[in-house]
Amino acid sequence: MSHHLSSEEAAAFEKDGFLIVHELFDRDAVASMRTAIDTVIAGAPDLRQIAELEPGDARIIRRIWQPSKKHEAFRRIQEDARLLDRLESLIGPDIVFHHSKLNMKGPRIGSPVEWHQDFSYYPHTNSKLVACLTYLDDATEDNGCLRLLAGSHKANVYDHTEDGAFRGKVSPANLPSGCQEVVAAGKAGTVVFLHCKVLHRSDANHSDQYRRVFIPAYRAADALPIYFGPHAAHNEPDVYLLRGRHRAEVTLEGGRYPLPIAAKAFNSLYALQQGEHLLKEELHTRASGYATHA
Repeated sequence: MSHHLSSEEAAAFEKDGFLIVHELFDRDAVASMRTAIDTVIAGAPDLRQIAELEPGDARIIRRIWQPSKKHEAFRRIQEDARLLDRLESLIGPDIVFHHSKLNMKGPRIGSPVEWHQDFSYYPHTNSKLVACLTYLDDATEDNGCLRLLAGSHKANVYDHTEDGAFRGKVSPANLPSGCQEVVAAGKAGTVVFLHCKVLHRSDANHSDQYRRVFIPAYRAADALPIYFGPHAAHNEPDVYLLRGRHRAEVTLEGGRYPLPIAAKAFNSLYALQQGEHLLKEELHTRASGYATHA
């Protein structure tokens, strides 16, 4: 059975930079991933070995890195024809798995994410990169669902810097005009196909439940990274061909590609955007000062 996109759906993705397919996965597929989360967490001797935790609350998981390496249920989903057929309609027949993550968006905390483009974190020779945000819970405005600026992918890369260093976010003052903000609410099983250059964000979670999203990300075989800094390069050992063939050449897109060079090493998008590494450094400096003058 083919799951390829219609010409109208492909055109909508090209126009807006995203496509929302409501309830693409059925209850059994969603349940398998929810169970996998419980299994991964229960099997971890220390949550910090498998996950990034919310600052100030070591009980609340913010993100689980590379979940498809931790449980086969996620790998089955990222290789599912319901995703790959649709991806083929968007980036062509030669599809490479890039990376995966599991954003947990914890209850009453759930760190917000500010406006950004994924491409700014890992620039490639071209922009045929698509992330598939797979909802494991109903996503609403109350629990911090995804928000997008339709059509914002048509520009190159917006300024993600502060004071000359990469901060992984775009100031509201620098957002493009004329792009409609879309609230991507949806039931569990919904998938958002996300172009790597479309601006997106999410609010904090104000509900009493997790809002979990599994995100396998893909690229065309003729798209290769052009930056191998510490944050961008860690995905490459796990890249593998999912469909089609390897390419002996790359496709180059013209334009200016700013590199994600931060002033300090950072653990994640969250830490970078919220300045957690800067906060820790400031607290350390204050503590040193107190000790000196004690």
